[in-house]
Amino acid sequence: MTGLVRTLKAMPTLLRVGVAETVAYRAEFLVWVLTTTQPLIMMSLMTFITRSRPFANYDASQFVAYYLATLIVRQLTGNWTAWQMMDEVRLGTLAMRLLRPIHPFFAYIAQQAAAIPFRAVIALPLAIILLVTSSGATLPHAGYQIALMPVSVALAWLVSFAVMFALGTLAFFMTQAMGVGNIYFGMFSLFSGYLLPLDLMPRVIAVMADYLPFKSMMFIPLQLITRPQSLESCLHLLATQAAWFVGSWLFAFFAWNRGIKRFESVGT
Repeated sequence: MTGLVRTLKAMPTLLRVGVAETVAYRAEFLVWVLTTTQPLIMMSLMTFITRSRPFANYDASQFVAYYLATLIVRQLTGNWTAWQMMDEVRLGTLAMRLLRPIHPFFAYIAQQAAAIPFRAVIALPLAIILLVTSSGATLPHAGYQIALMPVSVALAWLVSFAVMFALGTLAFFMTQAMGVGNIYFGMFSLFSGYLLPLDLMPRVIAVMADYLPFKSMMFIPLQLITRPQSLESCLHLLATQAAWFVGSWLFAFFAWNRGIKRFESVGT
């Protein structure tokens, strides 16, 4: 309880530090934002394909809604924790975090959460305007579903963060962890619905996605944002995300506890 209270008291300060770092490294931050525009490329491609007739169950307006929603979710839930951890383990600067009374897990959370408003300011206004003006008729209008959309996005962020944190712990076990990070992004693009909706993918990929966390990180919030759902279906989707949230956080702490025992840092 003492550690939890200490963490809660420190969180506002950690968030202010995260904001200051985002402002200080704004060029790097902007580059990261620009690298997440893949949905706009896919939107152009798929709307060109469907300009004369629908493709499967999607017409042009539905693809516009899907990929603009993908851009929104990606901007709000993406993070670079794994790459930061890998660098800090490789350079030994992680030792500075270990000297502080706050667990690095929560320090990384605050740092990543502090960047969300900046990403929203840059990416969301244009995306929301286009989403409403181009595809508003295809979006769900049920009050309960609209109210549950932010919950789904928040759970997606929590799952994404935990998975990236666990991925970052690979740096404790191997020297070329960055290469695994590239494999991870390929799997994310395939199994999360980032490149194509999962219901357009071959069945084997859709089935495999049910057993991987990527669906909870992207496709489930997209379903709530772009497709009308019954209340029962919404709650089922959120329950799936909640289960992955608990599992991913437990695994992240397990991976950290196993990996930190191998960490060595040489000072001067």
